[in-house]
Amino acid sequence: MDDFSTGGTELREALSHLRVLNRIFGAAAPTLHGVQKIWREAGRPDSLTILDIGSGSGDVNQHLLRWADMNQIDLKITLVDITEEACEEARHYFRDEPRVQVMQRDLFDLQEKSVDVVTGTQFVHHFAADELHNVIQSMLKVSRLGVVINDIHRHWIPWAAVWLTVRLISNNRYILNDGPLSVAKGFCADDWKHLRKTLDLPEMFFSWRLLFRYMVVIRKSKL
Repeated sequence: MDDFSTGGTELREALSHLRVLNRIFGAAAPTLHGVQKIWREAGRPDSLTILDIGSGSGDVNQHLLRWADMNQIDLKITLVDITEEACEEARHYFRDEPRVQVMQRDLFDLQEKSVDVVTGTQFVHHFAADELHNVIQSMLKVSRLGVVINDIHRHWIPWAAVWLTVRLISNNRYILNDGPLSVAKGFCADDWKHLRKTLDLPEMFFSWRLLFRYMVVIRKSKL
């Protein structure tokens, strides 16, 4: 899915199948946990704005909306993706949800301090190691309170699990290729420690979460 030269209905089908994988592997939980952490440390505000970058169809945000309902939070979510297909799929998926808007845009073109929290679920592994510095700094620039990153643990067990699962649920070439590849391009604890050191972010917190994911929280208010 890193190749934007092709797309169309096959890419939209891949996004649909990705929602199934997200449910199977509990993709939403680390993002929700990270947003809750920032919200609590910000004093539990009554309203919150979130921008989900590289959102795909944005399905993980359903969990954030339910959490907001339970806590009576006025939540507004902006889904941002660079591909037209992802934006179309997201608009369809959230067609009856007025709290969600969709925008086709590049991360590096977003307005400074335009939302409270920027999230990236399975987003940053799409970038090369020498690009991560600019990616995370750009996410921080857009946010007022902080950033939540939820990405895959690079390990042979999740690689094997994803390799098998995608072949059980899909014959879509994007999913068959990019599912295992995403795990291979994921992260381990040393990667996050190195990134925290090179970015000079003492308030950057990360933890391993089920199923084979890392939750990374960067509180901007304490930088």
